[in-house]
Amino acid sequence: MKTLDHLLSEGVQGRRVLLRADLNVPLKDGEITDDGRIRAVLPTIGALRDAGAAVVVISHLGRPKGKPDPAFSLEPVSVRLGALLGTPIRFGIENVSGIGPGDVALLENLRFNPGETSKDDAERAAFADQLAALADVYVDDAFGAVHRKHASVYDIAFRLPHYAGGLVIREVEVLKRLTEDPEHPYVVVLGGSKVSDKLAVIEALLAKADKLLIGGGMCFTFFRAQGKQVGSSLLQEEMVDTCRELLERAGDRIVLPVDVVAADKFAADAQTQVVQEVPEGWLGLDIGPESVLLFASSLGGARTVFWNGPMGVFELEPFAAGTRGVAEAITKVDGFTVVGGGDSAAAVRALGLDDSAFGHISTGGGASLEYLEGKVLPGLSALEAE
Repeated sequence: MKTLDHLLSEGVQGRRVLLRADLNVPLKDGEITDDGRIRAVLPTIGALRDAGAAVVVISHLGRPKGKPDPAFSLEPVSVRLGALLGTPIRFGIENVSGIGPGDVALLENLRFNPGETSKDDAERAAFADQLAALADVYVDDAFGAVHRKHASVYDIAFRLPHYAGGLVIREVEVLKRLTEDPEHPYVVVLGGSKVSDKLAVIEALLAKADKLLIGGGMCFTFFRAQGKQVGSSLLQEEMVDTCRELLERAGDRIVLPVDVVAADKFAADAQTQVVQEVPEGWLGLDIGPESVLLFASSLGGARTVFWNGPMGVFELEPFAAGTRGVAEAITKVDGFTVVGGGDSAAAVRALGLDDSAFGHISTGGGASLEYLEGKVLPGLSALEAE
């Protein structure tokens, strides 16, 4: 896989670089609530500008249905990117033709074009041809999208000289460290809402990890498999038998919460109580204080830790303590710690935790999980192609 360093050594002065970034940031009322993904790609843009390239940045945002939708416009991202770089950003494809060395342009949301995500190879290829016509070389620094067989991730690499950006290279190095020869004890912390979303990674990591700590909404399906009451908590009835089988097979290697914070409604002003089983009409929204202590104890002495998924609804203060407590416990681990992107990375920033206290904070949630499952990621296979 050729890298950004290879490209810079070859020289990019006066060349136009198409840079696939992951600028899929959370927005609320048109305002960016977490600019971590924008900041993550700044070193790559800076290196290309310093080397004399004209940079055309492309990205998706959200899931518009193949047509323009103002709610998913990248224009707010353009403004923020310009502020962080300290330079005006030329927004929209109509402003690409005039850019020169050191200039930066950002195209509108790629998913406004149906060809970006099309299952039809010809439709995707046609859109990739349009993108390829904008530049001389292609750099993929969007690890969070490499598990997608999309025009800007897969097809484009077969049309231009292609290179992996620093974020992609670092992610692959970290994930290889988690899968090929992790240092033990190896502890995995998984949260999130659905067992079905994490089943494949649970199966894959059970073969490698010493402990698997399970919190978040998906713990209630495991509770039901144990015969516990879960009230109105999130539950996947169709996964109960699967969870029961996992528990039987894994024994004490799967560690579940011993208490949860239950609420009478899904709201910041809800009445709450700490319980071992959730009463009828109540719903569990966070792991409890004893569970935080249990998880922290399980993390003690770990040499490798992978964390993906919050322990509760951390966006609401009454249900943030579980995620905060487990995250703080991970920062105290004297070993290699990885935060698996997505909601986990957002939680680190939202809770005011120090990024540098973790060994690595991933920029790819779903992509990281699919890599850990052992799947072939289209974006990486394309970068590896001659």
